[in-house]
Amino acid sequence: MTLMRLQRALARAGVTSRRKAEDLIRAGRVRVDGTIATLGMSVDPGRQRVTVDGRAVRQGPVTWLALNKPVGYVVSRGDPEGRRTVYDLLPKVPGLAYVGRLDVMTSGLLLLTTDGAAAHRLMHPRFAVPRTYWLRAHGHGATEVRAALTRPPALDGRPVRVVDFRVRPVQRSVEVEVTLAEGRQRIVRRLAEALGLKVEWLHRVAYGPVRLGRLAEGKYRRLAAHEVEAIERLPGTA
Repeated sequence: MTLMRLQRALARAGVTSRRKAEDLIRAGRVRVDGTIATLGMSVDPGRQRVTVDGRAVRQGPVTWLALNKPVGYVVSRGDPEGRRTVYDLLPKVPGLAYVGRLDVMTSGLLLLTTDGAAAHRLMHPRFAVPRTYWLRAHGHGATEVRAALTRPPALDGRPVRVVDFRVRPVQRSVEVEVTLAEGRQRIVRRLAEALGLKVEWLHRVAYGPVRLGRLAEGKYRRLAAHEVEAIERLPGTA
């Protein structure tokens, strides 16, 4: 038996977001085994019949994928400019959504899932889920970059939430591994620009408890059970 909050079960089934699911429950539009549901109740989606406005909610298995996104692919279902999208590299899974964007020139780890509620919480700034990036840039030496990251600059009136970093010189450039507890749009490139650095390449290597590892460029894998369990233990995803 796998019990979960009813609103989470509705969100995982792709019916709506968790918050809107709560509204459906309050409005009396959700039934469990024929009985009008109440907010706060738990259900076993595999054993109990859940309906919304009389229509059965089908609980398919939750899918979690990790993709090593190549440069040149757009994180979108479609692109008006006709560019390749990450979905060209993935199996056709109904309701598969990406967790946080990577811009077209950034490569590396992209998580995708059919669990909309968990995806929302992984991205929400309230929960400060760490993301780790590896980049090469030029403009300042390693000593200057270390000093600058010790006291991160503010962007949009808020300091960048740097959790950890490592810097090493490489010829006339520096390589930086930096972990941020936020995911504002183009935050790493904007941080580098604020530090006076010109990014040569940018690669995401980890998101929360999931690491890219040796996954080949352009390939995907299904998350292991222990990775999914680690995601579900994160604040706000249970």
